[in-house]
Amino acid sequence: MHKFKPLNDFIFGKTFGEKGDEEQLLSLLNAILAKTKHKKLVKIEIVEHRTFTAEIVGDKTSILDIRAVAEDGTRINIEVQLRDYGNMDRRSLFYWSREFAGGLAKGEDYSLLSNVIAINIVNFEAVAVDDFHTVFHLWEDTHRDCLLTDALEIHFIDMKKFKALPGKDIKNNSLHRWLTFFDQNISDDTLKELMAMDTAIYKANEKMEFLANDKEVLRLYHLREMAQIDYNSGMKKAKDEGRTERSIEIARNALKMNMSVDDISKLTGLSRQQIEDIKI
Repeated sequence: MHKFKPLNDFIFGKTFGEKGDEEQLLSLLNAILAKTKHKKLVKIEIVEHRTFTAEIVGDKTSILDIRAVAEDGTRINIEVQLRDYGNMDRRSLFYWSREFAGGLAKGEDYSLLSNVIAINIVNFEAVAVDDFHTVFHLWEDTHRDCLLTDALEIHFIDMKKFKALPGKDIKNNSLHRWLTFFDQNISDDTLKELMAMDTAIYKANEKMEFLANDKEVLRLYHLREMAQIDYNSGMKKAKDEGRTERSIEIARNALKMNMSVDDISKLTGLSRQQIEDIKI
């Protein structure tokens, strides 16, 4: 069984985003891109663009994405985002545009811009449809078969929706296999079954087991987990404080209307003492 959460973005990057990880990354990308009937990728170059340091990993705002270039020049960006910050659509467009603009050197012709595929693996509803895997292109509004350009392609893969999917077909569907592998609650028997079916999954698991024996990787993994926990705690506190402020404002207005303390308490959830303090 995994010692790591496979979709911790630091571990995901260490497993799929380093030189030598091409086999498992190719397998995962081909499983994702099969939905849009892409020509099967046979070669990919992983773009290692940063060194993981405690400062980067411990910064809860850091984006630990994976970047790669296919043999036809298509640029691919993969991001794992398990928490909903409420901006995933614009965030994905921003990172797509970064890759798109970065594909052209100063003075070169626009025709040389490479296609860019952005892939987002999320654990919340980023797209309000039933499918766990959605893909977006630039289609004309009234002529839905008219594609402006194939330069833009954005995927969202919703782990929550996948986990709720009945009848997962790990035998015949490679994406189902990968997403099952990414479930941190996977059983040992299912993991063994997946590795026996798919050598790329075997290699990804082997890489994770190797990483689990590296003390510095373990330290950075726990640092990343703590950064996410700290962010969640901060968000919860801010929401709770926001709710309290709204409740106090409602209570003030209710007091002006001469409502009873008991009724205001029921309305706002504030205690009698809190409401009495507002009167002062």
